[in-house]
Amino acid sequence: MKTVHFFKHLLAGLVIIAALGLIVMWLWNALIPGIFGWASINYWQAIGLLALSRILWGGRGWHKRHAFRRHGCENPVREKWMKMSPEDRKEFIQKFRNRRESMGEDWSRHSRFREWNDFFEGPDSTSFSEKGNE
Repeated sequence: MKTVHFFKHLLAGLVIIAALGLIVMWLWNALIPGIFGWASINYWQAIGLLALSRILWGGRGWHKRHAFRRHGCENPVREKWMKMSPEDRKEFIQKFRNRRESMGEDWSRHSRFREWNDFFEGPDSTSFSEKGNE
Protein backbone atom coordinates (compact mmCIF):
# COMPACT_ATOMS: atom_id res chain seq x y z
CA MET A 1 0.00 0.00 0.00
CA LYS A 2 2.81 2.43 0.86
CA THR A 3 4.62 1.67 -2.41
CA VAL A 4 1.46 2.41 -4.41
CA HIS A 5 1.09 5.70 -2.55
CA PHE A 6 4.76 6.52 -3.22
CA PHE A 7 4.46 5.78 -6.94
CA LYS A 8 1.30 7.87 -7.22
CA HIS A 9 3.16 10.84 -5.74
CA LEU A 10 6.19 10.17 -7.91
CA LEU A 11 4.04 10.01 -11.05
CA ALA A 12 2.18 13.20 -10.07
CA GLY A 13 5.50 14.97 -9.49
CA LEU A 14 6.85 13.87 -12.88
CA VAL A 15 3.66 15.03 -14.61
CA ILE A 16 3.90 18.42 -12.88
CA ILE A 17 7.58 18.82 -13.81
CA ALA A 18 6.82 17.83 -17.42
CA ALA A 19 3.93 20.33 -17.61
CA LEU A 20 6.02 23.11 -16.05
CA GLY A 21 8.81 22.38 -18.55
CA LEU A 22 6.37 22.74 -21.44
CA ILE A 23 4.96 25.97 -19.99
CA VAL A 24 8.44 27.47 -19.47
CA MET A 25 9.49 26.45 -22.99
CA TRP A 26 6.33 27.92 -24.51
CA LEU A 27 6.58 31.18 -22.55
CA TRP A 28 10.28 31.59 -23.29
CA ASN A 29 9.85 30.93 -27.01
CA ALA A 30 6.80 33.20 -27.20
CA LEU A 31 8.32 36.15 -25.36
CA ILE A 32 12.11 36.22 -25.09
CA PRO A 33 13.13 35.98 -28.78
CA GLY A 34 10.69 38.75 -29.70
CA ILE A 35 11.63 41.04 -26.82
CA PHE A 36 15.38 40.52 -26.46
CA GLY A 37 16.29 38.72 -29.67
CA TRP A 38 17.72 35.72 -27.80
CA ALA A 39 17.51 32.18 -29.18
CA SER A 40 14.59 29.84 -28.61
CA ILE A 41 15.03 26.92 -26.23
CA ASN A 42 14.05 23.26 -26.38
CA TYR A 43 12.21 21.20 -23.76
CA TRP A 44 15.33 19.98 -21.92
CA GLN A 45 16.72 23.50 -21.70
CA ALA A 46 13.41 24.60 -20.17
CA ILE A 47 13.68 21.79 -17.60
CA GLY A 48 17.25 22.96 -16.92
CA LEU A 49 16.00 26.51 -16.37
CA LEU A 50 13.44 25.19 -13.89
CA ALA A 51 16.14 23.29 -12.01
CA LEU A 52 18.49 26.28 -12.04
CA SER A 53 15.80 28.64 -10.77
CA ARG A 54 14.94 26.16 -8.02
CA ILE A 55 18.59 25.98 -6.97
CA LEU A 56 19.11 29.75 -7.07
CA TRP A 57 15.85 31.00 -5.61
CA GLY A 58 13.89 28.03 -4.32
CA GLY A 59 15.62 27.30 -1.07
CA ARG A 60 16.23 23.83 0.31
CA GLY A 61 12.70 22.60 0.93
CA TRP A 62 9.15 23.01 -0.24
CA HIS A 63 6.83 25.45 1.53
CA LYS A 64 9.21 26.55 4.29
CA ARG A 65 7.03 29.60 4.98
CA HIS A 66 4.17 27.41 6.20
CA ALA A 67 6.21 24.97 8.25
CA PHE A 68 4.64 26.03 11.54
CA ARG A 69 1.08 25.66 10.32
CA ARG A 70 1.82 22.46 8.44
CA HIS A 71 3.00 20.67 11.56
CA GLY A 72 0.07 21.85 13.63
CA CYS A 73 1.87 24.35 15.84
CA GLU A 74 1.90 28.11 15.99
CA ASN A 75 4.69 30.53 15.25
CA PRO A 76 6.98 30.39 18.33
CA VAL A 77 7.80 34.10 18.18
CA ARG A 78 4.11 35.00 18.16
CA GLU A 79 3.45 32.60 21.03
CA LYS A 80 6.23 34.21 23.07
CA TRP A 81 4.88 37.70 22.31
CA MET A 82 1.36 36.71 23.34
CA LYS A 83 2.62 35.26 26.64
CA MET A 84 4.56 38.44 27.52
CA SER A 85 3.14 40.80 30.10
CA PRO A 86 2.58 44.42 29.03
CA GLU A 87 5.69 45.41 31.00
CA ASP A 88 7.80 42.80 29.19
CA ARG A 89 6.46 44.02 25.85
CA LYS A 90 7.36 47.62 26.67
CA GLU A 91 10.85 46.50 27.73
CA PHE A 92 11.24 44.61 24.44
CA ILE A 93 10.09 47.65 22.47
CA GLN A 94 12.54 49.86 24.34
CA LYS A 95 15.42 47.47 23.60
CA PHE A 96 14.38 47.45 19.94
CA ARG A 97 14.40 51.27 19.87
CA ASN A 98 17.76 51.46 21.65
CA ARG A 99 19.31 49.13 19.07
CA ARG A 100 17.79 51.15 16.26
CA GLU A 101 19.05 54.43 17.71
CA SER A 102 22.53 52.98 18.19
CA MET A 103 22.72 52.49 14.43
CA GLY A 104 23.24 56.23 14.13
CA GLU A 105 20.55 56.96 11.59
CA ASP A 106 17.07 58.40 11.92
CA TRP A 107 15.04 55.29 11.14
CA SER A 108 11.75 57.02 11.90
CA ARG A 109 11.56 58.34 8.34
CA HIS A 110 11.38 54.82 6.94
CA SER A 111 7.79 53.68 6.52
CA ARG A 112 8.73 50.10 7.31
CA PHE A 113 9.75 51.05 10.84
CA ARG A 114 6.63 53.18 11.28
CA GLU A 115 4.64 50.02 10.52
CA TRP A 116 6.61 48.17 13.22
CA ASN A 117 5.72 50.95 15.64
CA ASP A 118 2.06 50.56 14.73
CA PHE A 119 2.38 46.86 15.45
CA PHE A 120 3.99 47.43 18.83
CA GLU A 121 1.98 50.37 20.10
CA GLY A 122 -1.06 50.63 17.86
CA PRO A 123 -1.86 52.85 14.85
CA ASP A 124 -2.82 55.82 17.03
CA SER A 125 0.70 56.02 18.46
CA THR A 126 2.47 59.27 17.65
CA SER A 127 6.14 58.55 18.30
CA PHE A 128 7.14 57.42 14.79
CA SER A 129 4.32 59.06 12.86
CA GLU A 130 5.07 62.53 14.14
CA LYS A 131 8.83 62.07 13.79
CA GLY A 132 8.36 61.09 10.17
CA ASN A 133 6.25 64.18 9.47
CA GLU A 134 8.63 66.66 11.16
